[in-house]
Amino acid sequence: MSDPFNAKTSLETASGTVEIHSLSALEDAGLGDVSSLPYVVKLLLEAALRKHDGFAVTDEHIRTLAAWATEEQGEAEIPFLPARVVLQDFTGVPAVVDLAALRSAMARMGGDPQRINPQVPVDLVIDHSVQVDHFGSEDALEKNAIREFERNAERYQFLRWGQLAFDDFRVVPPATGIVHQVNLEFLANVVQVRDGQAYPDTLVGTDSHTTMINGLGVLGWGVGGIEAEAVLLGQPIYMLLPKVVGVELTGSLKPGVTATDLVLTIVELLREHGVVGKLVEFFGDGLDELSLADRATIANMAPEYGATSGFFPVDEETLTYMRTTGRSEELISTVRTYCKAQGLFREPGRVQRYSETNSLNLSTVEPCISGPKRPQDRIALDAAKQTFYSNLEGLGESPSAAVPVKSSGPQQDRADTYAAERVAVPGTDHSITHGSIGIAAITSCTNTSNPSVLIAAGLVAKKAVERGLKVQPWVKTSLAPGSRAVTGYLKQASLLPYLEKLNFHVVGYGCTTCIGNSGPIIPAVQEAVESSDVVLTSVLSGNRNFEGRISPHVRANYLASPPLVVAYALAGTVDIDMATEPLGEDEAGQPVYLKDLWPSNEDVQSAVTASVKRSIFEDEYGVVFDANAAWNAIEGSGGDLYAWDSSSTYIQEP
Repeated sequence: MSDPFNAKTSLETASGTVEIHSLSALEDAGLGDVSSLPYVVKLLLEAALRKHDGFAVTDEHIRTLAAWATEEQGEAEIPFLPARVVLQDFTGVPAVVDLAALRSAMARMGGDPQRINPQVPVDLVIDHSVQVDHFGSEDALEKNAIREFERNAERYQFLRWGQLAFDDFRVVPPATGIVHQVNLEFLANVVQVRDGQAYPDTLVGTDSHTTMINGLGVLGWGVGGIEAEAVLLGQPIYMLLPKVVGVELTGSLKPGVTATDLVLTIVELLREHGVVGKLVEFFGDGLDELSLADRATIANMAPEYGATSGFFPVDEETLTYMRTTGRSEELISTVRTYCKAQGLFREPGRVQRYSETNSLNLSTVEPCISGPKRPQDRIALDAAKQTFYSNLEGLGESPSAAVPVKSSGPQQDRADTYAAERVAVPGTDHSITHGSIGIAAITSCTNTSNPSVLIAAGLVAKKAVERGLKVQPWVKTSLAPGSRAVTGYLKQASLLPYLEKLNFHVVGYGCTTCIGNSGPIIPAVQEAVESSDVVLTSVLSGNRNFEGRISPHVRANYLASPPLVVAYALAGTVDIDMATEPLGEDEAGQPVYLKDLWPSNEDVQSAVTASVKRSIFEDEYGVVFDANAAWNAIEGSGGDLYAWDSSSTYIQEP
C-alpha cells in the first residue's frame, strides 16, 4: 500500500516494534483537526490511510475523512475496510457456499483450489440453530442439543468442512454461546497485530446486533451478505460520510435501576431524536459509572434505536474487562500503547466534535419494560398493568359488549373495562386469562452478556425459593446464557441451583426466544389459547419483541431485565402492579412483594466481584474449538473441495 502522506511510522509496544499509520501525521500535514474528530471517524480514517492504494482508496477519500466537513456529511462517498468479518450460522452459510463454489470452479479450470481463501480473518459462530423444545429439567440442555444436531446435520457437515478447508476461517462450534457475546469475550482484540503492523480491530457482521462489540471500543455493525462477502474478499464497503451523534451521559443510575432499564430508555430517547443512518458515540462523565457489560448492553441495541453504531471509546474500563475475560497482558499493554499514540484512548477533559448532540442524566432512568410490540415503546414499571389494558384492543381483543369501554379516565380496574373470563387449561386445575404469561425467558445477548443483571436474577430467585414461591404452572421458562462463562459465574455465586428450582434451567447456548426459536408453548396452554380469545403474553430479556416474532400463540411481548423476568414468571401475569401487588404468598400465607426479593446494588456488586473470575473465561475459551465432541465427530468433512450433493434441498453448488 502507498503512503502519500508520510504517515507510516514505528511504535514500541509489548508485542514488539510495530508499524502504524499515524493519525497525528495527517494533522501535522494540514489535513484538518484530526485530534478532535469523533473516535468512530478516526477509526474509519485509519483504515483508509492504511489501505490507501490510489484506486479503491484515494487521496481524496483520506482528505474527506480528515476534514470531516459538515456540508459533506451524507453526501461524499468513502470506503470502509474492516479488519475482519464475523458470521453467524444462518446468514453466514451463503458466503461459505460461494467460497466453496469458487474452489470448485478453480479446480475445474486446472488451478489450485487452496488459493481460494478469505482475504481477511473470518469467524463464524454457530448460535442461531438451537430451539427450546425442552425446558424446566436438568437434561433440557442435552436434549435440545441432540435435536439441534438432528435438524441441522447437513449444514453442520458443510460448516465443519469449511472450518477444516479454509485458511483464516474459524468456526466456533454449537453450544458455545451467542455470536456477539463470544465476540465480546473472546474473538475481539481491540487492536490487531499482524504481519508487523498494528491497527484497530474493526469488523462487519452478518447480524444486525454486531454493534454490541462497540461497547468494547471496536467499531463494527451488521451488513448484508453481499457486503460481508465483499469485505471477506478484500474489498471495501462504500458508504456516505457519516453524521455522528454525540450522546453525553452524566450522573449515575439510582439504586434498583438496571442496565436493561437504561438501554430501553436510550432506545426511546434516540428513536425520538432520529439517528437512522448515523453513527452514535457516547461521551461524558457518566461513562465512568458504567461497566463494560453495561456499555455492551447499550451498544447491542443500536438497531433498535436506529443507528448504524452505538460506540464507546477505549478507556481503562475496556482494559479491565479484557483482563477479566482472559486476554493476555501483552495484548492489553499493546492496546493501551497503540490507542494512546493514535488519540483513540478516552482521556478526561478531551472533547470530540459531533454533527449533533443529545444528553441523558443517568439518575433520571426509572425501572421499566418495553412492549407490547416494539422495543422503543418504553413503559414505566409502575404503569405496566394499566398500559397492558390500554393496549389490549390493539392486540386483537375486543371489549366486552356487556361492559363498555370508558371514553376517558384511568383504567384502574380491569372489570371497569373488560369482562375477562378465565379459560381453563385442559388437564389441569388452573386457568388463564388476558395477560397470562406463556413464556418467561432469560435470553439474548442484550442481557446475557451482563453479569450484574444475571446475578440480580439469581439473587431474586434465591430469595423467592427461600420464601417458598414457585413459577406459575402455565409459564414456559428458559435460561439461554450468552456464553458458557455465564453458567460458570452463576455456579461460582451458588445461584444457578435457585434459578433451576424455579425451572430456569439452561436450555442452550445460543439465540433462542428473541429470534423466534422459543419452541412450542406448554401444549395444554396452547390448546386453551387456540380455543379462546385470550391474549397470552411473554416477558423476555431480549432486544426485539415484534408482533409474531416470539411465538405465534403470544400476542403481547415485553422486554425486561432478567430479574424482572423471574419476578413476572412468579406472578404468572403482566396484570400486576409490581409496586403495590404481591407476586404470591409464602408458605405462611404472607404476601411477598417485588421489593422483598429485589437485591441491593451492594449485594449484586459483591456477588459479581466474588464470582466473575478470569479463570472462568480462560477455562471456557481455552478449549472453545475442541470442546464439542459431537461437532468434532462430524464425518465426511475433509478435503480441499466440498462434495456437493445434487439431491440436496438445502446446499447446492451455485
